[in-house]
Amino acid sequence: MGLCDAIVKAARSRARGRRVSEVKVRVGGHPVDPEVVDQGFRLAAAGTELEGAGLDLVMEPLSVHCRGCGGSTPVESARTLAACPRCGGVDVEACGRDDVVLESITVDPEAEAGAEAAAGARGGAR
Repeated sequence: MGLCDAIVKAARSRARGRRVSEVKVRVGGHPVDPEVVDQGFRLAAAGTELEGAGLDLVMEPLSVHCRGCGGSTPVESARTLAACPRCGGVDVEACGRDDVVLESITVDPEAEAGAEAAAGARGGAR
C-alpha cells in the first residue's frame, strides 16, 4: 500500500481540495501488477477528493542490455536481470527508468467551475 498511499498523497497535494476524476502515473522499472495497484489506489483514495477517480498506469519496464551478444530484452523476471535470455551470458546491464512519477491529474470540471465561482465571490467581496 505504500506506493498507492504515495500516489494519493501526491495527487491530493496537486488537487488542493478539488475533486479529481483521473490520475495518470508512470511506473518505470518496478514490476507491479496493475490490478493490485488499482485496488490499492481505490482503498487509499477512499474518503478523499480522489475517491472514484480513474487510475491510468503507464508501465515502462526496465530492459537488459547484454554486453556479450549486444541484445536488449525487456525485463520480465528477476532471472532476466541475472542472465541474458538470448545467449545466457551474465555480463548484463539494466537500462531504463526506475521511478514512479505522477504525470497528471484531471480535476472534475464541475468541481473546478464551483471553485472558480467561489473564488470570484470571495474576490468581489473585498
